[in-house]
Amino acid sequence: MAVEPVLVLREAERFKLDASDDSLFYAEPRFVQHLDGAFRARLTALYRERIPPCAVVLDLMSSWVSHLPEEVTYQAVIGHGLNGEELAANPRLDRHWVQNLNSDQQLPLDDASVDAVLIVAGWQYLQRPEAIAAELLRVVRPRGQVIVAFSNRMFFQKAPQVWTDGGDRDHLAYVAKVLLAQGWGQPELIAEPTRLAGPMGWLGGQGNPFLAVVAPRPPFHL
Repeated sequence: MAVEPVLVLREAERFKLDASDDSLFYAEPRFVQHLDGAFRARLTALYRERIPPCAVVLDLMSSWVSHLPEEVTYQAVIGHGLNGEELAANPRLDRHWVQNLNSDQQLPLDDASVDAVLIVAGWQYLQRPEAIAAELLRVVRPRGQVIVAFSNRMFFQKAPQVWTDGGDRDHLAYVAKVLLAQGWGQPELIAEPTRLAGPMGWLGGQGNPFLAVVAPRPPFHL
């Protein structure tokens, strides 16, 4: 049953430079990697460590790749995004749907039907993150989890002011604050540098910083 979210952001913090319909911005597929190989390898390692085999996984705000470990089989991987062509090309998805979360925050999923929710480089575009966090609490099973991962890259014009005005540590604290306000358990904050592959990495070249918030769904929630 949907509940009224606890608001965290001021209205001014939801403002974004490009106020046009997000569906238009994402209408054309982008079959590119938005984060480098070092970031993606660390993300896959985190998923391998945290998501049990046979889990039902929701890849929210997904694309043509899900970054899940290839050798692990899950009960189901459900994808959501804004571009149907990208989602259809994602080989890890068993099913998917298209929805603009900035205009409609109600997810077409049953209560307590998912074990793990993944959001990669997507939270920074949410203008109503409180409602999304509340909906995720509804659809995730007790003792399930949400994993929000991101770096320091974004489509600046599409990110709300709360994100564009902050740095990496601000972003971690903000995501955690929104999750806690909706009833999620104490989040774990991860902030790690990454190293480029090959000769540049040997010389100390840094990749995209790896940032993540991992929060458990409490066994009981009122």
